[in-house]
Amino acid sequence: MGKFAPIIFMAYKRPELTRRALESLAANPEAAESELFVFADGPKDNATEQDLQQIAATRQVIRSRDWCGMVHLQEKVKNEGLANSVIHAVTDVLDKHGRAIILEDDLVLSPCFLQYMNAALEMYEDEAMVASIHGYVYPVKEHLPETFFIRGADCWGWATWSRAWKQFEPDGSKLYDAIRLKGESAAFNFDNNYDYMKMLHKQTTGKNDSWAVRWYASAFLKNMVTLYPGASLVQNIGMDASGTHMGEMDAETFDVTLASSPVKLVKQPAVASIEGTQAFIAYFKSIKPGFLQRIRTAFKK
Repeated sequence: MGKFAPIIFMAYKRPELTRRALESLAANPEAAESELFVFADGPKDNATEQDLQQIAATRQVIRSRDWCGMVHLQEKVKNEGLANSVIHAVTDVLDKHGRAIILEDDLVLSPCFLQYMNAALEMYEDEAMVASIHGYVYPVKEHLPETFFIRGADCWGWATWSRAWKQFEPDGSKLYDAIRLKGESAAFNFDNNYDYMKMLHKQTTGKNDSWAVRWYASAFLKNMVTLYPGASLVQNIGMDASGTHMGEMDAETFDVTLASSPVKLVKQPAVASIEGTQAFIAYFKSIKPGFLQRIRTAFKK
């Protein structure tokens, strides 16, 4: 199964979303020749009977068919939490395979997703300044390039290499202090259009346990960039309050039309796109008040 990058899939207790996410993955032609590692988190100490039933139902969905050419299921006995689960899963798979595609249970994929991810992983493998490949892109008004780089890293359908993941710094306090010391708080906050610094600070005080904001900060501080497609290959369907870290009323803000045609990859210098960055900033400015709160909940992972 070495032709394509292994796929990590994080699951917990959302059986219907898990089914939809896995069905979209299986609809990618490359899935039949890919190796899938599913990490199913366990119940919390205070889990209710309903929680236990949902966890069991989710695991039944995972076992119901061969979603990829080879499937490995790791079922946790106790709850590890999303942040620890992701960090451990990514580290483990990358240590063994060198590269990986990372998904969660609320992400529906375009049939072109795996083709893009695998091709981009191959194209930029030896580019030290490329931190990751990303599948989701915000529904910006501006026309975007076919692909473009943004400084930092992201968390909705992504892929990376062991050489980049080694830059991940789990200590949020070190990251927070380093960004402030460099005088880059405004840039980290996308021209102060949403407060990632506050989010990162809350992680240091235990008010959230976001792995995603630490991954973003780790790549940002190294001036590393992430490749995005001009049209989204990922749709988040988990914004119905069923997720541990998601609230309601997020769907409209992040809703996209999935790309139906393959991304045309042309190698480009690993530098942040001014056009892409400005499009993101304009998008954040344009949406209704309350976005700051919603983006914070999205990153409490």
